[in-house]
Amino acid sequence: MGRKPSNRPTSFDIAYRAGVSQPTVSRALRGSPSISEATRKRIEAIARELNYSVDKNASSLRSKRTNTIALLFFEEDTPGDSKINPFFLAMLGAITRHSATRGLDLLISFQRMEDDWHVRYLDSHRADGLILLGYGDYTLYRSRLRDLVEHGTHFVRWGAVDDPAFGAAIGSDNVQAGRMAGEHLLDLGHRRIAFLGQADEHYPEFADRYGGLCEALDAAGIAPDDALRRDTISHEDLGRAAMQDILDAGTEFDAVFAASDLIALGAMAALRAAGRRIPEDVAVIGFDDLPAAAMASPTLTTIAQDMRAAGERLIDALLARIEERAPPSPLIGTRLIVRESTAPR
Repeated sequence: MGRKPSNRPTSFDIAYRAGVSQPTVSRALRGSPSISEATRKRIEAIARELNYSVDKNASSLRSKRTNTIALLFFEEDTPGDSKINPFFLAMLGAITRHSATRGLDLLISFQRMEDDWHVRYLDSHRADGLILLGYGDYTLYRSRLRDLVEHGTHFVRWGAVDDPAFGAAIGSDNVQAGRMAGEHLLDLGHRRIAFLGQADEHYPEFADRYGGLCEALDAAGIAPDDALRRDTISHEDLGRAAMQDILDAGTEFDAVFAASDLIALGAMAALRAAGRRIPEDVAVIGFDDLPAAAMASPTLTTIAQDMRAAGERLIDALLARIEERAPPSPLIGTRLIVRESTAPR
C-alpha cells in the first residue's frame, strides 16, 4: 500500500493510486463479482490512465489458462451467399470490446452445424472456453451441446434460455417480447394479426415470440388463428414468400408480427407488390432492430434486443463458468421501438 509508482505501470501502481491491495486490483481486472461495481470502475479508469495492460504470459503461468476464448459463428441454411445472420454481426463489436476490457484474446471462426466442430474443440487447448452464436435447426444443435456438457467443456451460447442440461445460455425474454409486440398492435386497434416465423422445437426463440403474441391475443379475448401463421426462417426472400402465401390464400389480416427484421422486410416487399399500404392497410412489426429497420420505407417498428448488454453478458457468463462461480442473470431486456410501419387502424 505504501509502494510508490514505478516508471513502468504495474498492478501495484494501480493499487497505490486506488488505495486498495494488489489482489483487489487483479480480481477487479478479471471481472470478479467479489469486487463492487464502483471499485472495479475506479480501478479500470486508473488502469486506462496509466496505459496498463495485463501481463498475459505471467497470468497464464499462474492460472494455467490461455486467457483466450473462441467465438464460433454458425452458418444458417438460407438462400444466397450470406450465411451469417446480421443480428450476430451486430453483437460482435460488444463481444470484442468487452473481451479486451477483461484482458482476453478472442479467436473468431465460422462453422457449419453439420460438421464435427464440437469434436475439434472438445480436446483443444487453444482457448479456455467457447461462445456459440447461431444454430439453425435447434434439434441438431442440442446433440452437439450435450456432447460439450458431458465432456466438461466451458461454453456459453446465445439463444433459448431453457434447459440447463444443454449448457449455459444468454438470451432475451422472448415470450415477454412477443407479448409486447402483440399488445402494441392490439392497442392500435388491430385484431387480425399474422405471424411469420417457424414457431416450433426447431426454432425455440421464434416459438417463444409466437407464444407471447398468443398470450396477448388471449388476454384480449381473441383466439389465435392458424390460418394467419406461416413457418419461415430469418431471410428476406423467405419472409416475402411467407407473406405472399397468406395473401394468395385470401385470409383477412390487418397486421403482421414477423419473428425477425429480415422476415419483416421481406413481408413489406410482398405487401407493397400486392398494393397494400403500410401502415394504412397493414401494420408491420419486426424483431431485432437491425440497422436496415431504421432505413426501410416506411421505417420498421421493431423489438430491440440490447446488443451491448448481450455481448458483455456472454463474456461474463463464460468467465463465470471457467472460474466456477455463480453466473450472471441469463435474460437480456428488450424494448419496443415504434416507427412508421405501425399506426392506429
